[in-house]
Amino acid sequence: MSESTLRKDVRTPEKITMYATTWCGDCRMAKRWLDAHEISYDYINIEEDENAAEFVVEVNNGTRSVPTIVFPDGSVLVEPSPRELAAKFAS
Repeated sequence: MSESTLRKDVRTPEKITMYATTWCGDCRMAKRWLDAHEISYDYINIEEDENAAEFVVEVNNGTRSVPTIVFPDGSVLVEPSPRELAAKFAS
């Protein structure tokens, strides 16, 4: 399985939710990408929110992979590259 995966049928937020940590380079990159493209999202630090950490582990089959980004359509991107983020918003 590649580092970035797309999953369906997860809890559906009203807007994009990014589960992340402050020390994660991929999280910082995804945050910069979303900010640069003026895309609104909720940022949840899983080190400060145990329920969010448990959700990330559940969605990622037992691993704390971040960023885990949940979209309103129920899809999820995990550790996406800038190209994968661009493709998600192009569709």
